[in-house]
Amino acid sequence: MTTARIDARFADLKTEGRAAFVAYIMGGDPDLAASLKILKGLPAAGADIIELGFPFSDPIGEGPTIQRAAQRSLAAGVKLDDVLGLARAFRQDDQTTPLILMGYLNVVVNRGEAAFARDIAEAGIDGVIVVDCPPEESGPLADALDAVQISLLHLFTPTSDDVRIKTIAERTTGFAYYVSVAGVTGVKEADEQVVAPAVARVRQASGLPVCVGFGIKTPERAAAIARVADGVVVGSALVEEIADGAGRNEDVTGRVLSKVEALAKAVRGARLAQPAV
Repeated sequence: MTTARIDARFADLKTEGRAAFVAYIMGGDPDLAASLKILKGLPAAGADIIELGFPFSDPIGEGPTIQRAAQRSLAAGVKLDDVLGLARAFRQDDQTTPLILMGYLNVVVNRGEAAFARDIAEAGIDGVIVVDCPPEESGPLADALDAVQISLLHLFTPTSDDVRIKTIAERTTGFAYYVSVAGVTGVKEADEQVVAPAVARVRQASGLPVCVGFGIKTPERAAAIARVADGVVVGSALVEEIADGAGRNEDVTGRVLSKVEALAKAVRGARLAQPAV
């Protein structure tokens, strides 16, 4: 049962009294070998959950940073099967860290929902975020994932009213992913005062832990969101480290993992730093 890894991780975090740090990288960026080194290093650097992107030529939900990461990955010839190969290699050494696959519906439909679900289950994936798959059209994919006990994680957004939140929650399992800002990744900054009531609404409607992503780049911002959410997702800031390191012929793995360590430390200590009331 792969979904069990997500449930177990959040149960442990609840016992520890802290939020999850969720790290996103694009599979195959800057290349498969470096991507695997980064992936394997993330848990020790502080990542509680990992989102692993698979590249698509038109990632409409992403800002320029992750768009370029997808382009670099595609230019290197990386396909979904290569990204699943990264997951399988990761699972040889790590059987506890949840892996969330993130991408776009065209790739899923081309493979077929049942085949997609079967293949990602075999690779050790625990959950899937398909950015452009609305809940009203997710039935075939949700059913296929249910059959192999993999979570489908829909996105909740600032424009989701209470009726919409209920609809999204119906086929969402594992955890709820709340997009903190309207727009694409890596452009605007998340505001914890705005995020807090939205997280509470999503948590109540879904009965799930709520992880907040988009607009979080610094340890300070990560800590602020960690005080009001069950998890903090950082993607663009890590992908920027990959791009900058590769462009300078520097140690990409070291740069990314150093950034992860700083962000994870901020998330882990966020609630301890809250003033007494």
